[in-house]
Amino acid sequence: MKFTFGPVPSRRLGQSLGISPIPAKTCSLSCVYCQLGTTDKLSIERKSFYPKEVIWDDIKQFKNHSEIDFITFVGDGEPTLNKDIGWLINKCRDHFDKPVAVITNGTMLFLNEVRNDLMNADVILPSLDAGNEDTFKRINRPHGRLDFNSMIDGLISLRKEYTGQIWLELMLIKDVNDTDEALFELRNIINRISPDRVYLLTPTRPPVESWVKPSERDRIERAHEIIENAISIYVKEKGEFDHSLYKNAHDAILEIGSRHPLRLEQAEMIGSQFGETGIVEKMIDGNEIYMINHEDTEYVLPLQFKKL
Repeated sequence: MKFTFGPVPSRRLGQSLGISPIPAKTCSLSCVYCQLGTTDKLSIERKSFYPKEVIWDDIKQFKNHSEIDFITFVGDGEPTLNKDIGWLINKCRDHFDKPVAVITNGTMLFLNEVRNDLMNADVILPSLDAGNEDTFKRINRPHGRLDFNSMIDGLISLRKEYTGQIWLELMLIKDVNDTDEALFELRNIINRISPDRVYLLTPTRPPVESWVKPSERDRIERAHEIIENAISIYVKEKGEFDHSLYKNAHDAILEIGSRHPLRLEQAEMIGSQFGETGIVEKMIDGNEIYMINHEDTEYVLPLQFKKL
């Protein structure tokens, strides 16, 4: 089983070697904007899902890869649900001359053990999409035992204890959390957390719920007025996907696409790099992937992402 993917082009982290230490779609949230489909297992129970040594064996094959900017624990859900993440971060720090990042929804940071596990990461990128409990439930659809205020307390505690970089990410959704009221609520919480950076994102890939739309440009500009020094990331990422460990274009498109939905031209580029013309059409005809239009851009996604 593969736990690593990429490196893939990231809008914040350059060429990012992704590490997913959890089963697919295992998460503490089921966000309406998720690009990986509906959460199959909504959970807040931390486990050793796989032998940690097996995950490490998969990671360390990239030790001499020259085109990696960050080693990124991201998961097909919430990576901090893996109770071995601290051990894996330390292994990466000891054996790679690359910074380690953790992309997390931030919901598990109320646990001391989770914050301790992340202490040796260079950058932590938690999410914050809501300034109150009701909006949190509407956007993020949390596990029933998660508490909004405890999540915020966990983020504040992380800032007090952690000496690395915290880059907070806000996903702006049209008419949901981009009103002035919602943005002022978010700003108040951000000021309490005091992150090093704040990124404003919009759903650029097809969301799990079709009603989810990215904020309009004027609302993004208003968000900049309210949340000072925020950085907007609403452009599509650039760069090529590394496919050197895949045997063929078919496997590369399925494996990368299951963790990082591909624009049509990205999938076709992978095919051309393997010298396999027409592979995208063959996979569509074979009901392995399907095509969807999102914000005037064509994407190809694995069939399991398709809602019935």
